[in-house]
Amino acid sequence: MTIILGIDPGSRVAGYGVIKKNGNKLSYIASGCIRIKEKELPQRLKQVFDGVSQLIEQYHPDEFAIEQVFMARNADSALKLGQARGVAIVPAVNAGLPVSEYAARLIKQAVVGTGAATKDQVGHMVMQLLKLPSRPQEDAADALAIAICHANANQTLIAAAGKTKTRGNRSSRSHFEQLLKKQQKDKS
Repeated sequence: MTIILGIDPGSRVAGYGVIKKNGNKLSYIASGCIRIKEKELPQRLKQVFDGVSQLIEQYHPDEFAIEQVFMARNADSALKLGQARGVAIVPAVNAGLPVSEYAARLIKQAVVGTGAATKDQVGHMVMQLLKLPSRPQEDAADALAIAICHANANQTLIAAAGKTKTRGNRSSRSHFEQLLKKQQKDKS
């Protein structure tokens, strides 16, 4: 059994999702949003740090997953998001948790089946996959999707290590596996 904490970082609202993975079964533990009330960026970053620290203390996750920064149209927004990600990662590292990062397209691919999925589609699939009675808040749904992606990525890597079917010289991997492999290569 593995408890995964997924974080959708933000300097105004940070979503979190906690799931349990037991074999191939995923189950919901908790989700919500860390709502940032402070006006100045340093105090907002402290709230993100404190909020993630509290979540780690409360749920005792085994693994931590977070969305990678994407290049936004506004460089200032991208920098603030990067800072929020950094302060969200520090409590996980301090707690000795392995930290995994996933691109937004990969998260959508893992949960919906297409990297071009809408927020509405992601929220719907999160609700279906975790058998929730209602759709979580948007940022919380994104964080749960990150945790689901992480659970699926680990399962995919284990399966790929065990066997790879080939046709001639071509390997038959799912599009998700190809995206995951590309992301890992890009990190190197």
